[in-house]
Amino acid sequence: MNARLAAWNAADEAAAFDAMIACCGSRRWATVMVSERPIESPEKLSATADRIWSTMEVPDWMEAFLCHPRIGERTAAHATAKSKQWSRQEQSSSAAADAGVLELLAKGNADYEERFGFTYIVCATAKNAEEMLAILQRRISNDRESELREAAEQQRQITQIRLRKWLEE
Repeated sequence: MNARLAAWNAADEAAAFDAMIACCGSRRWATVMVSERPIESPEKLSATADRIWSTMEVPDWMEAFLCHPRIGERTAAHATAKSKQWSRQEQSSSAAADAGVLELLAKGNADYEERFGFTYIVCATAKNAEEMLAILQRRISNDRESELREAAEQQRQITQIRLRKWLEE
């Protein structure tokens, strides 16, 4: 068994919750993940995370979205320190972006939030600023219901990446 996973299985509820809330900002998701212990393998952890995420509802999604900084920015008010660190890593390619692209991202983020009422969520890992801007420009034409589902899927992908990072620390 993975040593990090074994320690998490044995940890008290508060410590186990803290580990999960850094991976996904939904308190309900993190609580249910903790209640599923013991989880025997990284593969089962991943499958459990997806199964639980599939039961979450709009308020849970919105809570998770609040833990992400806008693309091109570095901080989110509701994120844990670990989540902020991972966000910086995930968005690291935007640091080298052209100022014009960053300006378009800032405007796009504002337009997106005005249209949908939540922060633009995209799995930024391995994407440059131009790609994230193109995705934003495509998604802004979605209806709100479709966009909520797309953002929730992006959150699921981000959570999976963060779970893998957490297991490897």
